[in-house]
Amino acid sequence: MYEEKTLILIKPDGVKLGIIGEIITRIERKGYRIEALKVAKASKEQLQDHYSELVNKTFYKEIETYMQEGPIIAVIASGTQIINVFHRMAGATNPSLANFGTIRGDFGHEYNDDILRNIVHSSDSLRQAKKEIKIWFPEMY
Repeated sequence: MYEEKTLILIKPDGVKLGIIGEIITRIERKGYRIEALKVAKASKEQLQDHYSELVNKTFYKEIETYMQEGPIIAVIASGTQIINVFHRMAGATNPSLANFGTIRGDFGHEYNDDILRNIVHSSDSLRQAKKEIKIWFPEMY
């Protein structure tokens, strides 16, 4: 096995709830390392690059609105199998369906405006992680 790097975003609802430390602690307690961390305000260009496969979908505008509601925390984390393991730690995409004990199951909930807010994002593959890290940490490349 080899070490992987992934991008994790603590989305505006996670920042607003004040659970940045809790999420970082969960990552570190699992034995993974934080390689880089910064507070960011998502630009339209970053979001269009990040969600390039969704830009033409009818729900994309909701994603853009949500991701620009407030600051996000961008994290590069590393470790063996971190991509798959963090996905399990995050839980189901819809917080109402996420198991308790996962980040989304413990902290997420649905809102009345029908915008899916789900606390965190993480890359779903090595290829995607490389792409996303370059979007959110261009200074490292």
